[in-house]
Amino acid sequence: MNGKLGSESISKLLFKFSVPAITGMVVNALYNIVDRIYIGHIKGVGSYALSGLAITFPISVIIMAFGMLIGIGACSVISIRLGEKNVKAADNILGNAVMLLTIISVALGIFGVLFLNKILMLFGADQNNLPYAKAYIQIILMGSVFQNIGFGINNIIRAEGNPKMAMLTMMFGAIINIILDPIFIFVFKMGIQGAAIATVFSQVFNTLLVLRYFTAKNSGSILKLKKINLKLNKYIVNDIFAIGVAPFSMQIASSLVAILYNKGLYTYGGNLAIAAMGILNSISMLIFMPIVGISQGIQPIIGYNYGAKLYDRVFKILKLAIIFGTCIAVIGFIVVQLFANQLITIFVGNNPELIKLGAHGLRIDLMVLPILGFQILGASYFQAINEAKTSMVLSVLRQVIVLIPIILILPLFLKLDGLWFSQPCADLIATSLTAFFLVRSIKKLRSSSVL
Repeated sequence: MNGKLGSESISKLLFKFSVPAITGMVVNALYNIVDRIYIGHIKGVGSYALSGLAITFPISVIIMAFGMLIGIGACSVISIRLGEKNVKAADNILGNAVMLLTIISVALGIFGVLFLNKILMLFGADQNNLPYAKAYIQIILMGSVFQNIGFGINNIIRAEGNPKMAMLTMMFGAIINIILDPIFIFVFKMGIQGAAIATVFSQVFNTLLVLRYFTAKNSGSILKLKKINLKLNKYIVNDIFAIGVAPFSMQIASSLVAILYNKGLYTYGGNLAIAAMGILNSISMLIFMPIVGISQGIQPIIGYNYGAKLYDRVFKILKLAIIFGTCIAVIGFIVVQLFANQLITIFVGNNPELIKLGAHGLRIDLMVLPILGFQILGASYFQAINEAKTSMVLSVLRQVIVLIPIILILPLFLKLDGLWFSQPCADLIATSLTAFFLVRSIKKLRSSSVL
């Protein structure tokens, strides 16, 4: 396969690498989106339940952060060991990753459940949405070990060179969640707790699939999960943490941003505004995931051709990816601007006040969507050519560094609209800086190229 990265048709390579990544990202987003859709249709409590679910979002992000810390860290180290043909060392890393995910998730679950009320109040809950937030997230916390093992080990399946299997395990888990959600919520009349139970059951199923892949004799996996490798090795743990700390930090920062948003939304718009933002996040996620999938798909292609000094192919794959990403963003923008009310209605049914507020916020929040394909793929380009610092700075600029001051300042003048306008303002600044760095990098490559 590696040789083909430097010779095969660029459009064919983009399709081959991006489609599994896009599918995986969209399927992962469906866990959150499906829960919100069903919860929003619980009679009499829909808006409070959605508000409670939005309050728990930072906790869900923190749980996922630990899964990324271990999963992405282990994935990278295993890829290196497999490249060195050292399967035994890779097996050892797999065992350590499973043990780390188990220990951290159990500790996180116990801590979260013990101090849940205080955490939720700190994150912006009030007496109206606290019961719903607590009912949902305490079950998610108790099942966090399955979420993190399923998600974390899925990364290692990709590292083995089996993106199709990684995609299928995630798809099966999401399908189980879609089937179980209405059964537990409406048939068993368990409400928001039913949504959490359905999610955990689907994550258990996903975890069993990924563990079977690494334990069954006929699974076709290169690596095997063995009891002897579950004993933690401090050098392996350090290697995993060293690589995983960057995506972990990004997730933790995203959690902080979500908390600030919730606090501001409650101040200027109450629970209705928090519920609206929860819906906005779900719709945004569905639009962004295909673009993020493309960004993941192009990284090995750009990285290989950059290393081989085939800069003409680097420029072509980047150009094609930006065109596709921008097309997705433009289509998403048109749909959002024309059908904002209908999109919000999917999540809440008949709630005119929430539909009006959500549609207004959605149109503003995604008003610069057409330029974001360029920004996301530009940041990914720097990661692919091993300029990780530039890539991280560009990503953090949009999601944290620029966004946090705007969230704190703009509402002082525009109140609730200030919160809706915060993200597009940060997006404009981040995209401008991405363009500056990208043009500079391409000029530098062209000057050293033999084109």
